[in-house]
Amino acid sequence: MSRPDTLPASHDPVLDELVRTALGHDRAIDPVWLYFDPRGRIGRATFWRHGMLALLVLDVVAIALLQIVGFDADFAEKWATWALMWPLIALSAKRWHDIGRPGWFVLVNLVPAIGQLVALVCNGFLRGTRGPNKYGPDPLARR
Repeated sequence: MSRPDTLPASHDPVLDELVRTALGHDRAIDPVWLYFDPRGRIGRATFWRHGMLALLVLDVVAIALLQIVGFDADFAEKWATWALMWPLIALSAKRWHDIGRPGWFVLVNLVPAIGQLVALVCNGFLRGTRGPNKYGPDPLARR
């Protein structure tokens, strides 16, 4: 029986590696920890893959489903956004930890316009602290 964190092999090893990288299967990540626990560190790729892409897709799907069952567009958008707020905060806190800052730095998003830009640049583009820091081991270090 295969483990749940493995993908079925195709006939093309290059394609297999691309799929593993795109889906983030190079290392198993506990989704409960990733989306709900603000402790620890994650790298930029995990932030983009899970924090931006996955949550954006979930937001769009949730809005569409709420509209299908009869809720108006404004209500659907507000509820879907609120439902995904904590996972985004948890992911952002982990990125702040990765660059050596406390998770409270997620509050920079409350500063109109400039705060959101600063958070996006720091979370999405700055490389984290090399090696372990007080928030945990380097997420890029090979196990």
